[in-house]
Amino acid sequence: MIVDIQPLPHYFSSEHEDFRAALRDFVAREITPNVNDWDEAGTFPRELYGRIAKLGVLGIGYDEAYGGTPADIFYHLITSEELARSGGGGVAASLASHTIGLPPVASHGPEALKKRVIPPVLSGEKIAALAVTEPGGGSDVASLKTTAIRDGDHYVVNGEKVFITSGMRADFITVAVRTDPAHKGAGGVSALLVDGDSPGLTRTALKKMGWWASDTAHLRFENVRVPVTNLLGEENAGFKVFMNNFNAERLGMSASACAYAEVCLNEAIEWARERRTFGQPLVDRQVIRHKLVDMAMRINAARGQVYELAWRVQHDLGDPAQLVARTCMAKILSTQAMQFCADQAVQILGGMGFMRGTRSERIYREVKVMMIGGGSEEIMKDLAARQLGL
Repeated sequence: MIVDIQPLPHYFSSEHEDFRAALRDFVAREITPNVNDWDEAGTFPRELYGRIAKLGVLGIGYDEAYGGTPADIFYHLITSEELARSGGGGVAASLASHTIGLPPVASHGPEALKKRVIPPVLSGEKIAALAVTEPGGGSDVASLKTTAIRDGDHYVVNGEKVFITSGMRADFITVAVRTDPAHKGAGGVSALLVDGDSPGLTRTALKKMGWWASDTAHLRFENVRVPVTNLLGEENAGFKVFMNNFNAERLGMSASACAYAEVCLNEAIEWARERRTFGQPLVDRQVIRHKLVDMAMRINAARGQVYELAWRVQHDLGDPAQLVARTCMAKILSTQAMQFCADQAVQILGGMGFMRGTRSERIYREVKVMMIGGGSEEIMKDLAARQLGL
């Protein structure tokens, strides 16, 4: 690592750093050397879930009773950061799809459902996904159209979901549904766990600008019968379930974005030191050194905000609305830093930056999904403004 922007010790204990070192070693051995091949293949071995699960990575933050390891928010940030070091967003996104698909089960599912679903996901045997976005709307959960109508001891689900990470492979899918069709707002929304082998569920793989190694699906539900016992939380009270989920997702994405930006910075420095123009190393050019400093400056600013926000969330410091606003702003700042660093790295690499196989080229393509996924920049600003009373 050429430039490694070190976190302050009051955020991370020695135990945190031991976990980081183990995960960093795993990523360097098991993921980074294979990222290009997996990206070109459009997939990666399912066995990788089981291998990374042995480190305890998938179980971070979950109850020991289900095979998890109770942990604070900084373990989650470390996971996001270290998975990003491979420069392969598709692999990282798929391995982490349970971090958005499983929390509603852990927090709101009945005990029998928790015992059936959580352990095999944390062991890497099964895969969990979240399905909220629909063809007619993204982050506007209150306007979703997928319905789940009660019929005896089942719900009958009809509708579509799109851009679902791990949607093709998922064994368990946490789905946002409307259980009260007469209610057009947030009040009629519920959370429902749908088994991946349910009759009437069909999946179509989607081709994307980036994240090639991650399967992304369009899901269709045609009279899919789901047991009432798969309801997560109370009927018609699922809106808050998904909103809380979004906040955690956005914080994790912010940490990842800073790490991807750092990958671009390091690749650009390495290239600038090796590449010679008119008899001099590229790094000797003042304009190049200034670009590199600009990249580091943006990473430092974004990461500082992410860590400070995480500290506030961890210790429950501040008004909840203010924390939501800060989360929105952290995601914007971090993904903008990622965008800037990817652009500058490709520019410094020149023709090589346009070639497949460089980390910066891949991250350049993957910037937009980070700026859109989990809530677009425009939605983040509007949400932050409302939380701030503007």
